[in-house]
Order: sequence, then C-alpha cells, then structure tokens
Amino acid sequence: MNLPFTKHTLANGLDVLLHEDHACPIVAVNLWYHVGSKNERPGHTGFAHLFEHLMFEGSKHHDRGFFQPLQGAGATLNGSTNADRTNYWEVVPTGALELALWMESDRMGYLLPALTEAKFSNQRDVVLNERRQNYENRPYGLAPMALLAALFPPDHPYHWTTIGEIADLQAVRLDEVHAFFRRYYHPGNASIALAGDIDSARALALVEDHFGDIERGPDIDPVRVDASLAGEVRIRFEDRVELPRLYLTWLTPAMFAEGDADLDLATDLLANGKTSRLYRRLVFDERLATDVSASQNSREMAGYAQVTATAAPGHTLGELERAILEEIARLAAEGPTPAEIERGRVQAESQFVFRLQTVGGFGGKSDQLNAYNVFMGDPAYFDRDLERYQVVTAESLRQSVAHYFDPGRRVTLSIVPRDRTMLAAPDSEPAVVS
Repeated sequence: MNLPFTKHTLANGLDVLLHEDHACPIVAVNLWYHVGSKNERPGHTGFAHLFEHLMFEGSKHHDRGFFQPLQGAGATLNGSTNADRTNYWEVVPTGALELALWMESDRMGYLLPALTEAKFSNQRDVVLNERRQNYENRPYGLAPMALLAALFPPDHPYHWTTIGEIADLQAVRLDEVHAFFRRYYHPGNASIALAGDIDSARALALVEDHFGDIERGPDIDPVRVDASLAGEVRIRFEDRVELPRLYLTWLTPAMFAEGDADLDLATDLLANGKTSRLYRRLVFDERLATDVSASQNSREMAGYAQVTATAAPGHTLGELERAILEEIARLAAEGPTPAEIERGRVQAESQFVFRLQTVGGFGGKSDQLNAYNVFMGDPAYFDRDLERYQVVTAESLRQSVAHYFDPGRRVTLSIVPRDRTMLAAPDSEPAVVS
C-alpha cells in the first residue's frame, strides 16, 4: 500500500502532492478546500454547497462555463461538497494538464470579480431546485434532515445538511457570499494532488507558475465541537410513500478515531449483503422487511451509525425495531464469529484497493492522497489506515458495539405513509422537518 509521492508546500501555503503513474497518458488534477457545511453557522447554512455550483460559472479571465474548454480537450470533471470538505477534480489527457491548472487557479484567485448578482441568483435557484428534487420530493428524502437535527443540537455544525436550509438560502446576500469565499477558498486552506502521467519537477513548476502568486488568505481555526445524546429520541413523520421505513441512529467516533474501524466492520456484518445477520433474519427468514442496510458514517468531528429497514406489507416498524435491537444486543454480548471478522477484513481491504485502481475522479489515488493530507496532515497514511481494520479483534468489535449502540441513547425515526401513523415505532413524537 505504499504509494510513491512527493509533497511540497508553496510559500502561500498551498500543499502540492505529486504521484507519477505512466500507465496511461492521463493526469488527475484533484483540489480540496478544507471547508464544508460544518464551517457555516445557524441562519447562514448552505454556503459551501452553493460555492460548489458558483465555481463552475466562470472567473475573471474565463467568464464563461467551466466545463466546455476542458471537455473539449477530452477531460472528465466534477466536484462535490460534504460536511467537512469541498473537492474539485479533472482527469485530462497529459497535454491538457496546464489548461486544467490554469482554470483551477483562475477560479481560486479570481472568482469574485466575475461573481455577479445575476449568477448568484441563478445558482441559488438551481440549489433550491436541487433541494426540492433530492430531499423534499423524493420518497423518504427528508430523513437525513430529521436525523441530523435530532442527533445534534441546533448550534452544532452537523445539525443541518450540506444543502442548507431554505430560509437561509433565500435570505443570503451577495456580500455574505463574497466574505465566505475570501475566508475559505484560498491556498492556505487548500491541497492539490496531481497523479498520473507527469514529470514531478515540471508539474511542480507548473503549479508554482499558476498558483504561486495567489494570496494565502486568513488562517482557519479548526472546528472542534463535542456531541452527545442524553437519552433516546423517538420521532416520526408522514410521507408520500407506500411502505413504512425505520431508521435507528447512534453517535459514534470521528473518522480515524478509536472504534471507527470496529464499527465499519460491525455495520457490514450486520447488514451488508445477503449473508449478513439482519438481512438473513429480517428479509429472508422472518420476512419482516423488504430491505435492510447499515453504515458507519465517519466525519471529522463525530460520526453516526445508522440501521435502515423498510417494513414488508403487513408488518409494523415496531416489529422491525424489536428484531434489530435483538440482533445488535446479541452481537454486543457474544461478539462476531471468526468467519465474520475475516470476511470483514477482506472486504475492507478489497474496497481499499478498489479505490486506488484509478488516478482520479471521486476516489482514486489523487483523491485519497488529498483526503489523508487534509484530515490527517499526512498523505502517506495508507498503511496505517488499512492497519486499523487488520487489528480489529472479535473482542474490540464487541466492546465497540456494546459501548456505542446503547439502546438508551439513540434516535429512532419512523417514516410512514400518509394517515397511517399506527405503523410507526411505539411512542414516537411528530418530527418537525422542512
């Protein structure tokens, strides 16, 4: 798992990661800004995701759409935002590397002169429409908003979803957006990785030429806020759905923290695939559910584990809840079998290798180098990351499940068809979602 690379930091603070891979005549350009929705505040949410859109709308020296020149040169490109970071990437033919660097540097250093009220209003409307499509008008789409709002208090940076609140997006002014950009989108808060058919010395010189004159920007203090659940929260809401769905959610460790890897494996063995414990019981044996899934969602400050199951016709979410909690209690008491531990390790390793099969895109060598650099301050974290899963034991996994999957400290969310609240888990209170 040793991926050869070099790391350099420009005078303005930009980290530059270079990995040579001459298997194909392509280069991945991957740029991370250490800003996400956790850097927002109540009443001013959705800014980071809004900039994901705005930065494709043109900059001072290329005041047109970002896609056409790069796609015309044969590139693929995209970007994404989550709670902890924003990334942009291009995979270009070798000869188009300088074009990609020029365009990335222009929107880092010269976006604001081209960010007009018209562009801002247009992209805000696009984001509001995206929110309607992906959350409000999608079956079960409001679940993430209800769960995060219940897991984290209103002033916690994980209380809201990355897309932001409607009222905040409608109220935001252009000068607030400019201020947010000046604070976070600059070399001192960014990391760029180039992977592929490059000569490292020439690639570093190109990055210096295009990014070296951009001002560093202000220092950013890390966001550090604790989260805790004092008891159980039981909520429900009605939706335009055919079948009721249950969500059980617990607060868990931050990414890379102790217990994070154990819970990755625990959620896999609980509900990943047809041989998993919950699938066998809920879907195959007792036919209480049409589907079941589980995940450990690792974030920079805190994570959350989630089990989701859709009730089969004729069954209630109370039945699902009892069965799921019984299986979790059994895992917490007895631990996993040796075969489950081994399967989990193999799956973790295969997924790890799969992410490194390409040089770029969502995942790939360039993206992984940036992830370790931004979150751990060390792009060479590959072996230590994989080792976390190799050292998990049956006892450490059992202890993590027993500690974090406390039935008395969780959020239980029921989503039921309209006018059928009797299908919700017992003692659920109406949730406020918007």
